[in-house]
Amino acid sequence: MFTRENLNNAKRIVVKVGTSTLTHATGKLNLLRIEKLARELSDLANQGKQIILVSSGAVGAGMDRLGLKEKPKTIPEKQAAAAVGQGILLHIYEKMFGEYGQIVAQVLLTRADSVNRKRYTNSRNTLMALLNQGVIPIINENDAVAIDELKIGDNDTLSAMVASIIDADLLIILSDIEGVYTANPQADPSATLLSEITDITPAIEALAGGPGSLRGTGGMYTKIQAAKIAVNSGVTMVIASGGHEGAVRDIVQGKKVGTIFFPKENRLQIRKRWLAFGVSVSGKVCVDKGCEQALLKEGSSLLAAGITAVNGDFELGNTISIVSECGRELARGISNYSADDLKKIKGAHTHEINDILGFKSYDEVVHRDNLVLLV
Repeated sequence: MFTRENLNNAKRIVVKVGTSTLTHATGKLNLLRIEKLARELSDLANQGKQIILVSSGAVGAGMDRLGLKEKPKTIPEKQAAAAVGQGILLHIYEKMFGEYGQIVAQVLLTRADSVNRKRYTNSRNTLMALLNQGVIPIINENDAVAIDELKIGDNDTLSAMVASIIDADLLIILSDIEGVYTANPQADPSATLLSEITDITPAIEALAGGPGSLRGTGGMYTKIQAAKIAVNSGVTMVIASGGHEGAVRDIVQGKKVGTIFFPKENRLQIRKRWLAFGVSVSGKVCVDKGCEQALLKEGSSLLAAGITAVNGDFELGNTISIVSECGRELARGISNYSADDLKKIKGAHTHEINDILGFKSYDEVVHRDNLVLLV
């Protein structure tokens, strides 16, 4: 059974730090906080733990050097600021980690590194090689070249993807908020912190608001989505305040800090993880209660008869999300039919598909070998 007390046994730890944690209200880098983080992570490395840092702040560092007062609004302007800021940020990390005898390496990733299975595997091999040599990888999305179609989306998602790729034991997301609350604590003074979340239900997802900071891009919604990736990959995840002194140390020692998400018992195989989280979801199908039970309890393939609605514009071979009648995501998988064809055969029995479409490529809409359960 997973408990906070088990966290001290975590060997491989991913720490994600957000822009709001790394910068002052002025937008300039908070050097004291960065130095304390470097010292804390270095001390964990000295204990024999493998540390990976996923860091925001490149755009903010670039803004400071370029003298910009407001965050750039266009993609080229953001990329220009990131290109300037990435070198500055890494130089600071290199200097501060070096003070504690640690070697760091910069690794820049884009969505293409997770969508393509060879690049996904290569990313894993590179990170594992660095860890095995005692290096602390410092990872960021390659903002200087990524565009919307290539972007992973935010560093919360990126950190969960990294934790999944390298089989991390623990993912810590340091934010400008203590964790998940029962309501927005900025608007509702009666809101209380949820110390533990054992199941990410639609009700938990509904608690997530929009971006919580003017300088950051990832609100609680992206953190909940990151938690879904982490727990389904067998990774324990904790959201905590980056302003909490010694937060990482306290979390690893099992202290009651932030919100902890407990992982599923079984880690997904590497191919299944790539299928579930490495590939962009192109559409969504809704299934009835009987189909939901067949998927979850019996491990069945997805058949057209159980589908009640089809959303999105996807093609054969694209990854789709499978949701219940109440909107909960049950699974993801590779569709054997396009959205247009699925709209015609939804609710139909397998033997009726040929008569409706004039062909039947597969009996299953998603074969169980190409399907990953998420609940």
